[in-house]
Formats: sequence, C-alpha cells, structure tokens
Amino acid sequence: MLNYETVIGLEVHMQINTKSKVFCECSTQFGAEPNTNICVICTSQPGTIPILNKKAVEAIIKTGLALNSTINKRSIFARKQYFYPDIAKNYQITQSEPPLCSGGKLAITVDGEEKIINITRIHLEEDAGKLVHEIGSRKLDYSLLDLNRASVGLMELVTEPELNSPEEALKFLTELKNIVEYLGTSECSMEEGKMRCDVNVSIRPVNRKELGTRVEIKNMNSMSGVRDAIAYEIERQKEVLDAGGKLVQETRLWKPEEGVTKSMRLKEGTLDYRYFPEPDLVPFDLSDSFIEELRRQIPELPKIRRARFIKDYCLSEYDADYLTSRKMIADYYEKALNASKYKKMAVKPLANWISTELGAKLNSSKICIAESPISGQNLAKLVSLILNGTISGKIAKIVFEEMYANSSDPETIVKERGFTQISDESVIIKLCEEVIVANPKAVAEFKSGKERAIDAIVGLVMRKSGGQANPRLVNKILVEKLKSQNE
Repeated sequence: MLNYETVIGLEVHMQINTKSKVFCECSTQFGAEPNTNICVICTSQPGTIPILNKKAVEAIIKTGLALNSTINKRSIFARKQYFYPDIAKNYQITQSEPPLCSGGKLAITVDGEEKIINITRIHLEEDAGKLVHEIGSRKLDYSLLDLNRASVGLMELVTEPELNSPEEALKFLTELKNIVEYLGTSECSMEEGKMRCDVNVSIRPVNRKELGTRVEIKNMNSMSGVRDAIAYEIERQKEVLDAGGKLVQETRLWKPEEGVTKSMRLKEGTLDYRYFPEPDLVPFDLSDSFIEELRRQIPELPKIRRARFIKDYCLSEYDADYLTSRKMIADYYEKALNASKYKKMAVKPLANWISTELGAKLNSSKICIAESPISGQNLAKLVSLILNGTISGKIAKIVFEEMYANSSDPETIVKERGFTQISDESVIIKLCEEVIVANPKAVAEFKSGKERAIDAIVGLVMRKSGGQANPRLVNKILVEKLKSQNE
C-alpha cells in the first residue's frame, strides 16, 4: 500500500449577469416556459450571424482584474466542435487562444495559513441548451430539448492543478463565489445552474513529480456535491491502484443519490475539439482606457471589507467572516448599523441578531437576507429599544417574531402591545419581595453560598412581570435584599 497525494484542478462555469444572451437579444430569465426565450440566432437558423454582448465582455474583464489576471487586449473567438443534442449548431462559440484573461490568483485559508491558488485562464463562451429526461416523478423513454439556456453567456475559470483535498476545493469555490457576487458579474446560484463545476482529480505516490492519470467529474451543481464527489473519487482511484489496476483518462458523472461516480465516456483530448477561428465574429482590440474604466468600477471586495469590519467596528474574526461571507449580508449589516441611534453600542448586538435569530429564520424560510421581511432599519430599531432599556431581551424575541411574520415596525408593536420595560424601582422591589417570600428554598440556597441560585430567583421575578421587568435592576435589587437579610 502506497501513500498518495491528491492533485485537483477546477473548471468553473459561471453564468454572466446580463439581461440578454451573449450573441442575441433573447432574455436570460430563469424559469421561463421551455423554448420561449429563443430566436433564430440562439437556435442556429441558417444564415444568422451572432452579435457580441458588450456587457458580457466587461463582466469577465472585471472578474479578471479582481483576481489579478492579465487582460489580453486582442480577443479572438473560436468554434469548439462536438456533437451533442443540446448544441443546435454542433459547435460551441468559445475562446481558445488567447482568452480574455490569462493567469490570476486567489487566496484561500488552509489550517490557519494562506495558500495561493493560481488561475490559468478566464474566458467567454456560450452555454448549451438543456435536455429533459423526466417530468416530475415520471421518467421519460425519450428526451425533450429546451433551448432557453442556449447562447447564455458563461465565463469559464480554469485553475492550475494545485488543490490537494476536497476541503481546499470547497474553500476555493466558496471564496470565488463570494468575490464574483461582490463584483455583480454573476449571481452564482448553483440551484439555478448559474454556477457549475467540472473537477479534474488525480492521485500520485507522495514525492513523485509526475501527475497521475486525470479523471474528470462533470457538471456538479452544489458545493457539497463537489466535496463529496472528490472524496469518493480519491478513494476509488486508490483502490484501483492498490489492487494493481490501471486508471484510464475518462469523464465520470457524480450520482449524489448513490454517493458514487460513474463512467460516462473516455476523455477527449484538446485536438478532438478541432478549434478554429469563429468566422462570424471578427477579432477585437481592447483599449487601455476601456480596461482602466472597468478597474475603477470594482467595488470593495470581501477580503478588504472583512479587514475593515475588524478594524473599524472592532468585530471578532468570526463575526467579520460571517457578515462578509455574502455581499448582501454585509450590505444589510452596514445599512442597519448606519440607521442605529446607538451606532457604537449596536455593533455587536446587530451582528448577533443577524447571525443567530435572523439567520435561523431565513434558513427555515429558505430565503436570502435580501428578501428578509425585517428591514435593516427595523432591526436597528429593535436593538435600540433593548439598548435604551425600553424592552428586555426576552420581550425583544417576542417582538422579533411579530416583525418577521408581518414586516412590522418594532416601535409600533411595543407601543400597541404594552411591552415597555418596567424600570420603576418601587414596582420591581414589590415583585422581588413577593418572589422571596414565595420561594424560601431558592433563597436558602443563595444564603448558603450558592451564588448561582440568584439566576433562578431572577427568572422567577421576570416570569412574574411577564418578562417586562428590567433584568439588571431585578438582579441588583434581589442581591441587595438577600444580602441585607444575612446581615
């Protein structure tokens, strides 16, 4: 039995965030009725000529600049030849050499240390259509063709074979997705097929320089699927080699329901695609001013925003990582913070409410924070009501539930439901005295030296007040009364 090293390269396809397709004016709308977003160009009718979408070119250049790629000023399109039923013209318009972006780097964190993954290229190409083999639970004995996705613009990013584990691949994809979402160049929704990943996996004995036989796993559309498929494929390849077998270069499919990869076809070499220049799209040149204008449009990226959150807001690394993990979460947080009357005091409480209560609600509702029924401004109001002593944390959770259910204003809820926190000392003294008399056992435990028994007594006072008594004041008065009894 040998010790093996895993070598992984990724090919990531991300749908470019444009309203129309890359070579025609058809909509890129997801979920439309089959074959309704089509025209003579994207269905490849004879005599039609593709027209390049400028926005698609800009999106790829922005992505390349954000990833420190070299932008190739001379751009040429090519035809990639292969027959498949969802490619109406039997070739795909793509880029061979040169791509729009060459090189590039993306940093991931592995065991607390930064690891740089080199990017080979980022290029522009068109998507294929979609074959439908079943409708609902009914499996068809024929296939249906939907060309709505045909000619939708894709950017394909190819990495160097420098990843060494399923976890590293997952971190790379997560960081890439985050950067691209910040840029707005792709929505990267894997559920809608707007981000798909092909993985090249090989293993080799430790300390050997030559790469092992490469196996490609095609078209995975979930982060967990990528991780699980790589993990399975590593073990499969080890078993083949340990048994004295030989691996073949092939394309395999991931079967998530079975937890296995299955052979699809022997892998084609590059020459099998027979690339040649696309005659209907002339080469074009990019000016320095055009590239620099796009560079100026690049927003604050997640790594920089994360560092700013730690420096300016004194957030922990954990909180900053969570809040900047999605642009929409970071935007929501800063909008809420800027709306707060107590900005410095609200920094940590807002982070907690977003990552816990709100995060849990959004997950159970299966919606993103941009669709939250609680606006950032209203969450800031809720936190302010706690900070200024109007309501307790316990009451805040009741208010939060109503806010989430009805998109209500927290100040209105508190006023209409009479939730204002009791801070009148005379009222709280009376409540404390009643609880002390009614609970001699808990009082005796506290007097015997079990100071944590005070928590139970505080809880009884809070319950008696319907959660409206000021908990700090309750604790203070109880301690004073109980200690005075000992004296």
